[in-house]
Amino acid sequence: MKATISIPQHWGYPRFALEQRTEQGTILGLYYYPSGTELAEQFDDGWRYVLMPNKNSDEISYLKEDQIQPLTPEELFQQITAEIEFYQQQISILNRQLTVLTKGANNG
Repeated sequence: MKATISIPQHWGYPRFALEQRTEQGTILGLYYYPSGTELAEQFDDGWRYVLMPNKNSDEISYLKEDQIQPLTPEELFQQITAEIEFYQQQISILNRQLTVLTKGANNG
């Protein structure tokens, strides 16, 4: 079952999606400051995003929608390709470990 999020009709639709990769990092969450609220008066209304700039760090940043830049298709392709290559190397290492383990079990 796919999760569904309902956004009130009087709110603008968010420009970015959960888990979307951007120049500032990966989007982990989003929240909205509706106009006419104290938060909106203090910080402007609209969408705010929680981003993780580096997946190997617990650092997160909170940015307004206009502070985020999407990746170009080329940048996105390059990031995903690099990640696939990394995981393929990890799989290769694990397969070698399994081979050593099963050969040792068959000889014992």
